[in-house]
Amino acid sequence: MAQRTPWSLSGTLRGMFAKPAIDDDTWDDLETALITADFGPDITDAVIDELREQVRRYNTTDPTDLKRMLRENLEERLARLDPTLRLTARPAVVLVVGVNGVGKTTTIGKFAKFLGNYGRSVVVGAADTFRAAAVEQLATWAERGGAQIVRPQQPGQDPASVAFQTVEKAVREGIEIAIIDTAGRLQTKSGLMDELAKIRRVIEKQTEIAEVLLVLDATTGQNGLAQAEAFIEHAGVTGLVLTKLDGSAKGGFVLAVQERTGIPIKLVGQGEGIGDLTGFTPHVFVQNLVG
Repeated sequence: MAQRTPWSLSGTLRGMFAKPAIDDDTWDDLETALITADFGPDITDAVIDELREQVRRYNTTDPTDLKRMLRENLEERLARLDPTLRLTARPAVVLVVGVNGVGKTTTIGKFAKFLGNYGRSVVVGAADTFRAAAVEQLATWAERGGAQIVRPQQPGQDPASVAFQTVEKAVREGIEIAIIDTAGRLQTKSGLMDELAKIRRVIEKQTEIAEVLLVLDATTGQNGLAQAEAFIEHAGVTGLVLTKLDGSAKGGFVLAVQERTGIPIKLVGQGEGIGDLTGFTPHVFVQNLVG
């Protein structure tokens, strides 16, 4: 049996824009494609209204023009927020937060590798002390990413004290970047947020926090975002990391999440390998999404 090619936005648009002229079907097909790619109804309606207006203004029926306009529209929307990582402080402390299961631990290993590629020294703090497996998994990924690791000295050690020791080590040894892993789930949401607040206070006694990165799984789309709202509300999130952004089937979620949260996407993961996390560049992303 032949394998079915997975649906992608770029493939669908390629067929759509190959037609000789823009017609009513073009608009219907474009709307369906954007909804299928997880842009959400509000953004889809807004984008299509703006494109219809542009097509009218320029009096064009050429699908190539529409493709260019779509690309420019999405790029402009994505570029409203600055994706630059702010890691100039020494040490630059990065808190990584997110619901369990989104790929937080692997993301930290990939992020360490990403920073190492730029010649930065990295230490990782295993402050998700509630799950012994999380510490072991983090140690494996930190090693793959070429980073040192600070582990809890005993099971169930206070997460804030692990965070403190991590930053202390970075200061003492002149390590440029300290990445702190945090718990993704406790018995209660308020317990989890209190824990994060305590970690923040302890770190801020030593130095400022450069970034608080929230990891989201792109394949869970809007549901994943709903689960993570408590972090956005309470954790002082400064940037988003999207994992499992393979292909363009869920590509619209990238724009939807940025518009809904008002928080810039700073890193994207597009595979399972240690080198698969990259900085987010709206121009490149839209080019791959629209084709």
